[in-house]
Parts: sequence; structure tokens; C-alpha cells
Amino acid sequence: MGCVFSLPEDRRDAAKRAPSTRETSFIEKMKKMGKNIIVFYGSQTGTGEEFANRLSKDAQRYGMKGMAADPEEYDMAELSRLSEIENSLAIFCMATYGEGDPTDNAQDFYDWLQENDDEELSGLNYTVFALGNKTYEHYNAMGKYVDKRLEELGAKRIFDLGLGDDDGNLEEDFVSWREQFWPAVCEHFGVEPLGDESSIRQYELKVHTDINMNKVYSGEIGRLKSFEVQKPPFDSKNPFLAPVTVNRRLNKGGERHLMHLELDITGSKIRYESGDHVAVFPTNDSALVNKLGQVLGVDLDVVISLNNLDEESNKKHPFPCPTTYRTALTHYLDITQPPRTNVLYELAQYATDSKDQENLRKMASSSPEGKSLYQNWVLDACRNILAILEDMPSLRPPIDHLCELLPRLQARYYSIASSSKVHPNSIHICAVVVEYQTKTGRLNKGVATNWLKNKLISDNGHKSMVPMYIRKSQFRLPFKATNPVLMVGPGTGIAPFVGFIQERGWLKEQGKEVGETVMYFGCRHKNEDYLYQEELEEAEKNAALTQLNVAFSRDQEHKVYVQHLLKANKEHVWKLIHSENAHIYICGDARNMAKDVQLAFYEIAEEQGEMTRSQATDYIKKLMTKGRYSQDVWS
Repeated sequence: MGCVFSLPEDRRDAAKRAPSTRETSFIEKMKKMGKNIIVFYGSQTGTGEEFANRLSKDAQRYGMKGMAADPEEYDMAELSRLSEIENSLAIFCMATYGEGDPTDNAQDFYDWLQENDDEELSGLNYTVFALGNKTYEHYNAMGKYVDKRLEELGAKRIFDLGLGDDDGNLEEDFVSWREQFWPAVCEHFGVEPLGDESSIRQYELKVHTDINMNKVYSGEIGRLKSFEVQKPPFDSKNPFLAPVTVNRRLNKGGERHLMHLELDITGSKIRYESGDHVAVFPTNDSALVNKLGQVLGVDLDVVISLNNLDEESNKKHPFPCPTTYRTALTHYLDITQPPRTNVLYELAQYATDSKDQENLRKMASSSPEGKSLYQNWVLDACRNILAILEDMPSLRPPIDHLCELLPRLQARYYSIASSSKVHPNSIHICAVVVEYQTKTGRLNKGVATNWLKNKLISDNGHKSMVPMYIRKSQFRLPFKATNPVLMVGPGTGIAPFVGFIQERGWLKEQGKEVGETVMYFGCRHKNEDYLYQEELEEAEKNAALTQLNVAFSRDQEHKVYVQHLLKANKEHVWKLIHSENAHIYICGDARNMAKDVQLAFYEIAEEQGEMTRSQATDYIKKLMTKGRYSQDVWS
């Protein structure tokens, strides 16, 4: 689930704002602190960073000292100096973003690797663990590139590249890789593991009894009081609070709730283009937070700080501090995802029943039995931390340790469903509310979509606010308006195309010559979830849309999907692509739809272009490299 968008984007400027007093030399820092292992992470949603922290903590168990590092904060040309430190090793946890791109924070490192052919890295020992998703075309491209490129520059790979697949079980891939990795490191450096399996705390708790509440974080992402005094520019560290001006249900029937929201960005200086993403920072359901407090028997309104025991670390706290447990569990921590195995491992020590303790440790091991227990009991049953505590009454960890272990709550990305030419001060979102019954009979709700659904225009006379920022994308209308546009977007995949259609209509009104604008939309039932029906039919009437094709998959005996309509119109589709330089856009589900649609294009090229299958495949792949076949897909 979730909205992991597959799109590259422009580099953000925030990176350039690091205070100049900060030590940009990781070598000097490692020497000063006696560290010999550095774990760099390229992370978009926090998982790469989480894995890097786990590996740097592991080093301690093997008598070595590790630190996790964001490549954006350091001068990566210093990799050539790592040999100045005895028994040193650089580990790279690299996630791939979008169409095989680096994550935002690894963009500069990626550019440096590409541009420097004369780098001499022969003294560098390294290994790479890659994070990716098999449903995407460029599976783990970034990790594979870093692994190969460092070797080309003379560095020494001391353990095989690890490939993590988030479409399968990323956690299991990581645990299995790590289990073999550390013995290889010990062998390489000739060190003995300490056999120290005890939990190592990274932060210590400080309870504030008489603190001025003006100094306490209440949900801000970056600067204290940033939600009271808003200052541009707005970005991931400094989101803008946008009032909700429209929140309506899009579908006319059916079980699901599909919604259309409009956020007001007047006066924010925020600019966006059709195809960009809006990132929103959701908050957890207060009922869940209260239940956690009850189960653990704690007062959630105590003001606390969790302070890093390593005083040299750039990361002073796991989330903004000082704050209350309630704020941390509401705004800063992810309490709805099934916890990863390292969390279960660290919590095991607090289970008073030895069977529970054994099971928690087993799930964190790489034994087949442990893996299947974790898969069945945690993942398949969708047990979040609350469900685990409810179903394991002997497990009652101290809340501060739990807060240290839980991952950060991440921003969620949505394709913008409006054009800034038509709506310069408003950003539209189209999303489906996530709600499902788990095997244990619990009702699990998607964090962001349920939070957005409840953002009514006026909440007791106050405007509902959404903390947000814009993320640029490459999902762009053609530079020449005369190029035809072929859009395929079933379900909420229609979102960016609502913006595209508005924009093409606006260009027409300006008297510009506009190429054909063709839409392929799909839904289940015409009278239930035909999203934006009025807008689409109106656009067709005004010729902003030259052709509207809709597949209603369940309105007849056999299923009809967008790819069937594409093939039914193959002559027209081929003419647009082959003779008229059309740009193709696909938005929606990566796992099935995007693959099936791509296959349909292969078949059309094969038949209409009289090619072999491999020629047809090459033909479509070439369109991708030329930027004429773009995807904005999630799984």
C-alpha cells in the first residue's frame, strides 16, 4: 500500500542550507571519535536510514565502532582517505527512487560518482545493500550502480551486493544479508565477535518537570513554532499549513470512499506544475495513541527529551525534542506499520513470559522457522505495535525505549490533480481512503487518507489545516503543445491527468495550437466510481479532450480494462505514437496495470509496426529514454 511514487525529481535546495560550522569531513569526525565503520544511506522514506542505523549499531557487537551518515552532509571525495583509518569500511545502504534514480539526499553523491573518472579509491573497503522494488522497471538501479562504480574506481568490495525487494519482504532480505555480512567482515579484519547480544540504547531519557511550554514541540517538523509563524521558502523541513477549502466524495456508490480535496496556497509563494506531487504530513489517529498509553499504563502528557548518548552525533534526538509522549506518538512516530524485526528483537527483553521472549527473538533471526513466524504473525496478520502488545500481555516495554525504536512517520505523496495555469493558488488531491479488515478481525486504517478524509472545511469554526510542500517531478506535458498526449490512468491514477487536461484546455483558450489530447480511464462501475465524470465529459465537449475512452471493468460479464481499449484502437494509437510524436503517460498501480499496459504497447508496435517482439520492446524502451513514455506509478 501507500504512495511510493516512481518519479525522479529536481534536486532540492534545502541541501545547500547546512550550517557552515558543521564538520563536513567524515574522516576527521571518525578519527576524533575513534570510529572505523561508516554507513552512508540514500533514503527517501526513511528505511535506508533505518537500516544504516542498525548496521552502525551492530558494529559495536563486533568490537568495532560505527556511525551512520547522510552523504548530503559530507564531502564524498574523502572516500579516498578512508585508508588513513585502520580496519576501515564504508557501507552503503542505497534506495532507488522512481525510474532508477537516486534519492534526493544521494543525488550529489551520484553526480560525483558519474563525473569523476580519475578518482583513486584503491584503499577503500566497501559493501552495498540496495533497497528497491521488483515491480519497477529499474529494480535497485542505484545500489547496483554504486556497487559497480566503486569497483571501477579501484575500491575493494569485501562482501556481495545485497538486494532488498520491497515488493516481497524487504526486512527478510536485509536480515538474511546482514547475517552473512558480519561474519565476512570479522574474517576480513581478523576480529572475533564479542557475542554481546544485549540491547544497546542509542538515546537516554530526560523527563522535564518544570519547562516553559513555549519551548516544547507540538508537532512541528523542523523549527519550533514554525506552524505559528510561517516563513517561506516551504520544503520538507519547513512545510506550509494549507487550509482545506473543498473536501468532497468523488464516487457515487460502492464500498470505497474516493475523495477530492483542495488546499489553499494563497500567499505562500509556492509554485507547482502539472505532474508535480504534493507531500503531506499526516497525524496518527488519537484513539490509537490513547490505547497505546492505556496498554503501557503511562501518562502521555509528560514532557520528555530523548538525547543521543553519542554527543558527537549530528542527530541529537530521534524526533523533535523536548515534546510529550502524546505528540511523539501522534506526529513523529509510525505506530501503524507492522514493526520491523529489530524492534521485536530489542523489545523481547521486556517480555516476562519466556515463550513470548523466545518468539520475539526467533522472529528477528534468519532461521526459516523465525522468518515464517514473522511473515505469518506480523506481516500477513498486519499487526501494528498496539496489536502486538494487545496479543502479548507479558510484553510491557518502557515507553521511552519503544519511542526510540519506532520509525519516523513519513510524509505521503500524491499526484496533484490540478493545473497551476488554471488554479495558481490551489492544489487538488484525489485519493482513495484505505480501510481493511485484518486476519485478527481488527480494522486497519490508512494513516494519511483517513486523516485527510476527516479534514472538514471548518472544524468548530476553525479552518482545517494540512502541513504540505511540493515535490518536483519529471512527469511533464510536452514542451511543444502541438505534440499529441496519450494518457492512461485508471482509478485514482487519473489525478495528474485532470491537471493535464485543464492545462491543454487553457492553452487552447489562449489561442495556441494544441495536439490531440487522448484519455484512457478505467473504473469498476459507471454509476459508482466514474471519477470526475462531469469534468471529463465537459472537457470532451469543449474539445480540451479530443478523445475519451472509459473501461468499466465490472459492468459486463467479462472484465474490460484500459489495455483492452488501447488494443481495440490500435491503428489510432500507433498513428499518434509513430507518425505524430505523441507523448505517453501512465499513472496508477505498478504491479499489474502498468505492466499490462506496457505489454499492450509492445503488441501494438509489433502488429502495426510489423516488428518482431524484441524490436517492438526496444521501440517502446527507446520512447522511455527519450522521455516520451513516462510513468508515475506506485505499488
